[in-house]
Amino acid sequence: MSKKPAKAPSRSPAKTVSRPLAQGRKTAMQKPSKTAAKRPAGPRPDDTPERIARALEAIAAHLAATIASAAPALDLNAADAFVWHPNGRLSTVPRVSRVEIDLLKGIDRMRDMLIENTERFANGLPANNALLWGARGMGKSSLVKAAHASINVARKPADRLKLIEIHREDIETLPALMDILRASSFRFIVFCDDLSFDGNDASYKSLKAVLEGGIEGRPENVILYATSNRRHLLARDMIENERSTAINPGEAVEEKVSLSDRFGLWLGFHRCSQDEYLAMVTGYCSHFGIAVAEDELQRDALEWSTTRGSRSGRVAWQFTQDLAGRLGVRLSAK
Repeated sequence: MSKKPAKAPSRSPAKTVSRPLAQGRKTAMQKPSKTAAKRPAGPRPDDTPERIARALEAIAAHLAATIASAAPALDLNAADAFVWHPNGRLSTVPRVSRVEIDLLKGIDRMRDMLIENTERFANGLPANNALLWGARGMGKSSLVKAAHASINVARKPADRLKLIEIHREDIETLPALMDILRASSFRFIVFCDDLSFDGNDASYKSLKAVLEGGIEGRPENVILYATSNRRHLLARDMIENERSTAINPGEAVEEKVSLSDRFGLWLGFHRCSQDEYLAMVTGYCSHFGIAVAEDELQRDALEWSTTRGSRSGRVAWQFTQDLAGRLGVRLSAK
C-alpha cells in the first residue's frame, strides 16, 4: 500500500523523448560535414588551354562573320575618292575637299615633281612612293589631292586614278586593303595624312612590309603617298631614346628610321617667305573675286600673320576666309 504507481509511467516517457532529441542533435552536428564532402571539385588545370583555345576560335568566327556582313559589294566606278575603314569597307567621297593646283604658291618645285611622278604612275610606267614632309600648313596634303584631280581632268572613266585615304590609326590594316586593290583594273593612290609614330608603336612594320620587303610587296596598281611633319616619321626624342638605351644604338635607330627610306621620292616643304605668303593671299583673292586695294590687302595680311606667329598657305587661306566674311563675299570661284 505504500508504493506510488504514478511515478513509473512518468519516467518512461521522459526516457523515450530524450532519445530522438539526442539523435536530432547528433544528425545536426553531422550535416555540415556531409555538405562539405559533397562540394563539387574545381576544373582541372589541364582543361584551361583547351577552353581558351575554344573561346578564341569562337571569337575569331564571330569577328569574321561581322566583317563579312559589314562589307558590301565594292563599286569602284561610284567615285574617284574613297575612305578606307578597318572593318574592310570603302566609303565613297562624292566631293573631295581640295584647293585648285594653280592656287598653291611657293611650292612650284615640289608640285612639278609630284605631278610628274603621278602622271608616270597613271600611264602604267614605274613611279616611286612619295613622302611629303616639312613645315605645317604649307600645302602637303593639298598638293596630293590637287595632283590627283589634275591628272584625272582629261582621262576616260576607265583610266581615272582612284584616291583612297587611310587614317593613321588604321595603318595596321593596310595589308588587307592591298589584297582588295590587287585584283582591280584601276590604279590607286593610297594616301595617309599626318603619318608619324610614337613610343612603342609597332604598326610601322605593316607599312614597311607593304612598301618593300614583304613576300607579296606592293601591288603594281597601287602607289603610296604620305605626309608628315617629321622627316623620318619619328619624334626626335624617340630617336634619341633609342640611341641612349639600345645595346647597339646604330642598329636600334636604323630599324625605325629605315621606314622613311622606303619612300623613293622625298619632297621637303619649308616655311614660306613674306613675298610668297602675300602671293598666296593675292592669288586667293583674285580667284574668289575679293576686290581690295593692294596696299590695304598686304597690310591686313601681314598683320594677320603676325598675330598667328607664322606665315604659311594655311594662314593665308584663313585670312582669306576672314576677309571674305567681313566683305560679304561667298567663296565660290568666279
